[in-house]
Amino acid sequence: MTQRAVTVVGGGIGGLAAAVALHRRGWRVEVLERAGDFTELGAGISLWPNALRALEVLGLAGAVRALGAVEATGGVRDRRGRWLSRTDNAELARRFGHPLVVLHRADLLRVLREALPADGLRSGSEVSTIRDEGNRSVVVHRGGESRPDLVVGADGLHSAVRRALWPDAAGPRYAGYTAWRMVTEPLAEPPREGAATWGRGARFGYTALPGGRMYCFATATLPAGAASTSSEYAELLGRFGSWPDPIPALLAAVPAGAVLRHDLYDLPPLPSFVRGRVALMGDAAHAMTPNLGQGACQALEDAVTLAHCLDTTPDVAAALRSYDLLRRPRTQAVTRRSARLGTVGQLSWPPAVLLRDTAARLTPTRATLRSMTPVLGWTAPGDPVTETENESH
Repeated sequence: MTQRAVTVVGGGIGGLAAAVALHRRGWRVEVLERAGDFTELGAGISLWPNALRALEVLGLAGAVRALGAVEATGGVRDRRGRWLSRTDNAELARRFGHPLVVLHRADLLRVLREALPADGLRSGSEVSTIRDEGNRSVVVHRGGESRPDLVVGADGLHSAVRRALWPDAAGPRYAGYTAWRMVTEPLAEPPREGAATWGRGARFGYTALPGGRMYCFATATLPAGAASTSSEYAELLGRFGSWPDPIPALLAAVPAGAVLRHDLYDLPPLPSFVRGRVALMGDAAHAMTPNLGQGACQALEDAVTLAHCLDTTPDVAAALRSYDLLRRPRTQAVTRRSARLGTVGQLSWPPAVLLRDTAARLTPTRATLRSMTPVLGWTAPGDPVTETENESH
């Protein structure tokens, strides 16, 4: 039987995960990355139980967990530092099979990249055109042309694949607030608990990374494209330097040049994630705000679901229709939920903030965990492709 070929456009977490899933099912994979190297700009990443379940299917959950940190507890605080809600990670693992694991995005990308044959990874390969030619698609890129059986568009928020084949689709929409991300230097006594602190039109969160470092993130309601007058680090100090402990100490441990800032967007719902032999996944299909920490998690789900559909249905176009039916309703629901949480978190009118904080304080922890079940209780289709001796279950 002739080996089937896939071209994955985009070498981020979702694209590499899709390539791994298909490679382990016998596909010949080619990953086209526009950048000059397969690197990941960013800081920390939260992998919730559903993401770890997807990584189990890829046979990589054990390797990823070994590189991450698991906090005992976390939660939400108000502007004065008082706890509004708390979550026990052990209870999270009991309910959903895995804890919340936090690691550096570059470490996750490296694990995925090392699970692929090096000769299939093509950096500096920006895609210019995609067209359909009967039973194959043609992908024109800087390195030439590819004629695979399947094209996976995993090229992010401003996807070239989406623009080419979904030209009438609405573009990304600004969420109304910007975000900063950063990682501290190793701390002698890092906080024992992670937290997101809610203010008025602003939030600051932190969670543990291995080696005594902390991953920190902050948001503020600002117009799209707003720029700091001095530096992003100075902007953070001005906005959050007087917030409750340990936030000032965490900011003091952040290298001044290591602050990343991005305006936050999500994607209006597409009528379909597939077009012929082309499938969109990850941010290219359903970019969402980071309020639920589900962007990469949903991309990992996409990857294993896509591979499962192609494994069980020989006809590519039919398999992609199954993928669309499985993934589009779920990811669009998660996108909406994340947007709603962001709206609540960014409230600035004092009476609304008081009502929000009071409601959070009065909501039982078990109710909060129960409300997370539709997102975290996802079950991977099919059986794991690869199991390793050290795989955690």
